[in-house]
Amino acid sequence: MKHSTTPRARRGRGPALRVGRTLALVLPVVLVLSGTLAVARVNWSGNPSSSVLAASEAIPAKGAAHGSARAPQDVLRDRLLLELQQENPGVALTHLQQAVNGRPALAKHCTSIARALGRAAVRVYGASRAQSYARPVCDTSFASGVAQHG
Repeated sequence: MKHSTTPRARRGRGPALRVGRTLALVLPVVLVLSGTLAVARVNWSGNPSSSVLAASEAIPAKGAAHGSARAPQDVLRDRLLLELQQENPGVALTHLQQAVNGRPALAKHCTSIARALGRAAVRVYGASRAQSYARPVCDTSFASGVAQHG
């Protein structure tokens, strides 16, 4: 009987190769998401988190004298649009995130407010500069507003 000295080719790839490929695909995604969440939670403005809520509640409603008070999300949106023009979109997005974290009832309005901020940012800064301020506040709705208007 004659034995071959050449090694036989393996039919399948080993489990280590499959695990390595899976990690190569999954690990960058996990790192990006965790970094994004960490950046979103940082107070970039340097102001205490309650300042946005206090400022948005202190703005008098236009129809308040006639008995028809404005909704909190409308007051917040107007305040953030003003901040976007006076400061920059990053400050407005930080304050939007803080307001939603502080008052969970505003969460259902977060997407529409972030889109409005995106559209306003395009008008004030132009599409490419406005896009540079995008961050994952309210499921990237700011970027969506920039894309729709830009």
